[in-house]
Amino acid sequence: MKMYLLFSHTLTDSQIDDAKSTLKVDKFIYLPKNLQKIWSEIPPELDSLDEYLNKIKHFIKSANKGDYVLIQGDFGAVYHMVNFAKELGLIPIYATTKRESIELKQGNKIIKKSIFKHIKFRKY
Repeated sequence: MKMYLLFSHTLTDSQIDDAKSTLKVDKFIYLPKNLQKIWSEIPPELDSLDEYLNKIKHFIKSANKGDYVLIQGDFGAVYHMVNFAKELGLIPIYATTKRESIELKQGNKIIKKSIFKHIKFRKY
């Protein structure tokens, strides 16, 4: 089982372990650099993403029915690609996290840090 990655980060060790154990993923496929740039830098001025996402759609068409596609990013692009993945018989998912906040006092300042911990993958 493969997992195609449409998001702007690299997987954490806990995400990799979870995908392998719960989803039975044995291969992770990141976007090539040119497509990663397209996904990570979606121009906010565009009225439509139909043509803009064509190269990414073409790339995803190489997936096999039943493969997973982790999709996170620009809301409109995510919506578009989730629907496209479903049309192809792929399984679109996203990662859920738990945020833990820590407050540290440094002199007269309080610094707040947020730590995100992977919990699970969820189907759209």
